[in-house]
Amino acid sequence: MFSIPDPDGYLSASDVKGVAEEVITPLPLPGVEGSPLDPGDIWLVVILACVNETSIWETCKDTDGTPCDDTTLTWLHTLNREWLEVVANLLLRRLAMTILDRSGSRIVSIDFIDNPYHGEHYVDEGELCSMAPTDGTTTCHRYCTAYVVSNEKPVTLAMTYVRNDEDEADAVERVLARVETYPFEIDLLLADSGFYNERVIRRSREIAATVVHVPKKGERMKDKLDVHKSYMTTYRMYKDSERELRFPLAVAVSYHAGDRGKSGEVVRGYVACGVTDRSAKQVERLYRKRSGIETSYRLLRQARGITTTRDPVVRFAIMLVAALLENLWLVLRWAVVARPRRGGRDLPEEFTFKTFCDWIRYELEEELRRQWKIKMNGVGVPASQAVAAG
Repeated sequence: MFSIPDPDGYLSASDVKGVAEEVITPLPLPGVEGSPLDPGDIWLVVILACVNETSIWETCKDTDGTPCDDTTLTWLHTLNREWLEVVANLLLRRLAMTILDRSGSRIVSIDFIDNPYHGEHYVDEGELCSMAPTDGTTTCHRYCTAYVVSNEKPVTLAMTYVRNDEDEADAVERVLARVETYPFEIDLLLADSGFYNERVIRRSREIAATVVHVPKKGERMKDKLDVHKSYMTTYRMYKDSERELRFPLAVAVSYHAGDRGKSGEVVRGYVACGVTDRSAKQVERLYRKRSGIETSYRLLRQARGITTTRDPVVRFAIMLVAALLENLWLVLRWAVVARPRRGGRDLPEEFTFKTFCDWIRYELEEELRRQWKIKMNGVGVPASQAVAAG
């Protein structure tokens, strides 16, 4: 599918662009019958739009070696979501396993990514999910993802599209099913309060120890959290019903201590399956390991192209390209550039994700003939205005 550059000598912008093309162009794109183009022509436009954080329209307008934006989008509208998702997840897996040790064990975080959306649905209302007000809208396209919690290799393991007319637990099931097939051991699954769901908890604890942040909702849960001292207990979700689920509950009490101008106690609850040998405060410290995943989100946004299309599959494709580019950068940084040392590898500060994107941008602008000049009007400032301006 792709070949890692030989680690001898220097890694060049040309090398980086070449591997990026090898990774992205296998994404399945049926295309337009009879067109002289091929999928690679279209994916290069998408890659350049992503590393530039700009739109397909802007990319096509500024380059002479690309199709027009209407043609590019016509091709992208032929994408099949299920097929695209399967192949993209295979590529994510291939990239992740290039640098993850099969004999090791990992902490995995599952999360939702909400991509704010302004406008109406494309085909049906199920495409759009509701969210808290952000950027002047309450609707979004939602994706469920799984990440490795790691300072050196925070790779994306799996991603799936979430519809509003399906149970979110179904999307989580798809992601967890993919995570479960990885050849390494999973020590711990971490998830925020959006995953406080009976089906999700049952499924995740079958795979590994699980810690899920508990929302402060419901009278019984509020009573459990109305304390001034950390403790471990048991909670019964859907008490006395056929769906009843018992799980260990860790209640951790901490203090704001002036953080962000706040003070006083803060009480948080956590589903604590498989970690009952820990104290409530230790369970909270385990959960806080997932906070580093915000760095991955920020990087993902640095390679997410902009589009005004209403087609959720095209928008999903752009998000997948961003995730693949981020994983590729992590692979190149660790496998090719990082210098071996005792206790691990010395990650290079100069090979940032921004640098990685800049290199791809430079090479693609050369290949796709970025316009660097524009014809002047031959008139200039009228003489009357030139005199008035002094």
